[in-house]
Amino acid sequence: MSAVSTPSPTTTTARRDAEATKAAILRAARYLLARTPHADITLKAVAERAGVSPPLIVKYFGNKDALFARVMSFESDATDLFDAPLDELGRHMVRHVLTGQIERGADPLLRIAFAPIQGAHGDILRVNFRSQVVERLAERLQGPDAGLRAELAVGTLLGLGVMYGIARGTELRASAVEDVVDRYAPTVQAHLTP
Repeated sequence: MSAVSTPSPTTTTARRDAEATKAAILRAARYLLARTPHADITLKAVAERAGVSPPLIVKYFGNKDALFARVMSFESDATDLFDAPLDELGRHMVRHVLTGQIERGADPLLRIAFAPIQGAHGDILRVNFRSQVVERLAERLQGPDAGLRAELAVGTLLGLGVMYGIARGTELRASAVEDVVDRYAPTVQAHLTP
């Protein structure tokens, strides 16, 4: 019989710490990308914002270009956003946008709103957003005008994210999440399953 090996608590803790550090670096890079042109962002600035050293960023991501390739990807964000059956997707998406703002202080989809200040890197954001979010959603939809309906649904969500996270609507922010979900989700769902 062979012995079953289990990771030591030290290994598990180190892996968890590494994941937390990578997440902090990505959050810092996203924050800076939303406020600063890509060309002006340094690894040092990302490191300071994340509370780590620049060599640690290089260890985890390789270089600035590799880091920002991850930051400019919407793949994992879309996976979380679309993680519900189609007939419940509107409610899930609205709740996801609001809880992201409340729990993490950010809505990962809103990065697209800052594409204009990013020059050529803004084009990368746009292409990724269209293929990884809008087109991916359209593939799930049935019936006519799936592409248009996907764009309208995502646009509706972005409006909610802007009002909550950027404009900081006082009434919206004072409302219970489920109340906003009850009011807003039918509008999103109408585009998904007309």
